[in-house]
Amino acid sequence: MEFGPVPTATAAGCILAHATRAGSAIFKKGRKLSEDDIAVLLEAGVEGLTVGRLSPGDIGEDEAARMIAEAAGGDNLDVDVPFTGRVNLYASASGIFTVDRQAVDAMNRIDPGITIATLPAFEPVDAGRMVATAKIIPFAVGGKQTQTAAEAISGALNVAPYRPRKVGLVATCLPHLKPSTMDKTRQVLGARLSPSGSTLLAEERVPHTESAVSDALSRLHQLGAGFFVLFGASAVVDGDDVLPSGIRRAGGTVEHFGMPVDPGNLLLTGTYKGLPVIGAPGCARSPKENGFDWVLNRLLADIPVTGQDITGMGVGGLLMEISSRPQLRTQSPLQTRKDAPHKADPKVAVVILAAGKSSRMGGPNKLLAHLHGKSLIRTAADAALASKAVKTIVVTGHMAEAIEDELAATAAHLTHNPEFNEGMAGSILAGLGQAGEECDAVLIMLGDMPAIGTDVLNGMISQYAASPGTPIIVATADGKRGNPVLWDKQFFPDLRRLEGDIGARHIIAANPQLVGEYEIGGAARLDLDTPEALEAAGGLFPNVKES
Repeated sequence: MEFGPVPTATAAGCILAHATRAGSAIFKKGRKLSEDDIAVLLEAGVEGLTVGRLSPGDIGEDEAARMIAEAAGGDNLDVDVPFTGRVNLYASASGIFTVDRQAVDAMNRIDPGITIATLPAFEPVDAGRMVATAKIIPFAVGGKQTQTAAEAISGALNVAPYRPRKVGLVATCLPHLKPSTMDKTRQVLGARLSPSGSTLLAEERVPHTESAVSDALSRLHQLGAGFFVLFGASAVVDGDDVLPSGIRRAGGTVEHFGMPVDPGNLLLTGTYKGLPVIGAPGCARSPKENGFDWVLNRLLADIPVTGQDITGMGVGGLLMEISSRPQLRTQSPLQTRKDAPHKADPKVAVVILAAGKSSRMGGPNKLLAHLHGKSLIRTAADAALASKAVKTIVVTGHMAEAIEDELAATAAHLTHNPEFNEGMAGSILAGLGQAGEECDAVLIMLGDMPAIGTDVLNGMISQYAASPGTPIIVATADGKRGNPVLWDKQFFPDLRRLEGDIGARHIIAANPQLVGEYEIGGAARLDLDTPEALEAAGGLFPNVKES
């Protein structure tokens, strides 16, 4: 391609290098100039332009980017339309992104103007997430170089889809290990399995002995488990410790112990009846990313994990203090630009958080307080049930039975957060588990906001449906951001990584360009946290027993 300044009169058919104003008209860079364009530019007094002129055999940036992207894309990938020399690739299924690094490196070294960038290898992805972008840097590149690059990158990118499994959990017991810790471990494991569509079939809590582990594996296999996870009450410290010995005693094999990933060092892999077994390190009791995730996710996508694979995880294996990364530009192909079409009727679930202790109320659960003849939780549930939402989920905790009784006559789906004392993160996790991957988004609302009516919920859902460029919709009251908040499913993994009583504000802060606001008015900020506030609003408590 020839590039440089030319007289405007000779620039017909050339590509404009820089945006140029001609009177009231603005010609954008990358525009192929027509004879009519030249006439307008000359009339405006533009005598010279910097342009690119294709040489024989050159291919324009959009066509070259399309060739590279289509060649690179293997299984379970969608290729977007070219735009300014760029073509994005998106996962068409949830699973694990795989990439041939040697092929990518080789292609990127053929011509500096022909590039492709990808996510890291073995990154878990949801359907619709962008995994790679092919970009042609100049306005055109040589046809021969483009063809060579396409051949080099052919089939290098793929998504290995998850295969849902019925997972059997073996958890050994010792006196120091609290049942509540084991309950939380089961909940965290269930959340880890959810993105793959896998489910926790059953849990066997057994003594910390090799015979008990062996027998538990046998029972779970008879129940139909196709995948096994073992949590020891005491960490595995040797290849002949209780868990590996229990696997061997059952007739299984131990394939590898230990990994160069921190946290996650004490991980164990093996098989039983030809099915995968993972001995989980203690850090896997936490939802924070650790080496267990790396192995679990690959196996759930039918990607073999050998001892050599594990020993190759050291570079990048220091995961301590890792934080949730913002996923920018991760929308599906039809949502890449704000003017692109959007799913006309998205499936949105409303998740009502109703697990808190109402400590400022001095004892009673404020959600059972009545305002205008109806409890706060019933008001919230009725508003959600009458909305466009496909499902209404209420997460209970404090005084769960009383909340359940209050909603018994409704169609709301109830789920309990046994760790409600630890904060709202567990409730969000429980709500997402009930929503399921079939939902396009969740709208998370608090149970103590009686002024949030069906009209508000429908308005937020409609704005989400009409605004593909803003997959997060935040309610504002007189311009101040608050609740409810609607989250597109691309953010479900980030929400699952929340811990304690820290909400999701940091995710919103990390993605400012993806946030849309929905004004609900100051009246929606009605605060009934104290007995005085309840009385002032005309509310009252019926006779409710604490449980």
